Amino acid sequence: MADALCGASGDGALPSVVFSDVDGTVLDAAHRVSPRTAAAARELAARGVPLVLVSARMPEALEEIRRELGCSGPTVCYSGAYVIDAAGEELLSRPIALGCALEVRDHVACEFPELCCMAYGYHTWVTTDRRDPRVAREERIVGVESVEGTLEEHFSERGLHKFLLVGEPAAIERAERELGAAFPQLSVVRSSSILCEVMDGRASKTEGIGAVCEHLGVPLERAAAFGDGRNDIDMLRAVSQSWAMANAPAEVRTAAARVTALDNDHDGLAETIFSLLGES
Repeated sequence: MADALCGASGDGALPSVVFSDVDGTVLDAAHRVSPRTAAAARELAARGVPLVLVSARMPEALEEIRRELGCSGPTVCYSGAYVIDAAGEELLSRPIALGCALEVRDHVACEFPELCCMAYGYHTWVTTDRRDPRVAREERIVGVESVEGTLEEHFSERGLHKFLLVGEPAAIERAERELGAAFPQLSVVRSSSILCEVMDGRASKTEGIGAVCEHLGVPLERAAAFGDGRNDIDMLRAVSQSWAMANAPAEVRTAAARVTALDNDHDGLAETIFSLLGES
């Protein structure tokens, strides 16, 4: 991209921090970090610009990716519901209260029995049946094992950060619509055609990146952001330097200031960052 990542003030300066979604953005379709992407992240770091991952994943599912990219700063997990610093200390937490979480669990079991419902809080991922192929697939993708059990067994009054619903596209679309109506205090958003995230209504990637900017002492106006999913839209709208991936749906591309020239399978993020840095 010829005008990639010009400064927020139009002066061509580098951003002070780059935020990026993970699946579909940093990772290719096989859920891998390419050598080109790793090189781009390390070159950003060499210029004093941290690359901060902003993901729906739990912290443990980001550790290897962070290592490959050389990320050493804060991380935004659960789509902004849980933000930790470089040492793993909490910067922000927006959990769903346990009582509400139990209501959501029971509602999903009654109204959407065809969906697989997984629960995440802090550093724990709970499922009812690890043999479910949808659970097994998620474990393979993120490289973390879930634990079987109930919410009451694994989560205290601190609550939990996210439900992930997995199923066929029509059921996921209906769940997004009907759960959102049944629990207006929660955020219910499809992150892909087969995935729907349920979180506290205050949680957002925008709030998550804002917490990181405050921690780093960087104004949000000096941030850049990349993403490809519907759960990235608020973040892309929150910063002036925003890129939707070429592989993103139309509504995500429309929300961003720009679109990368290449998709996530062809190093779209990396090539845009190298363009920012004046390299080819």
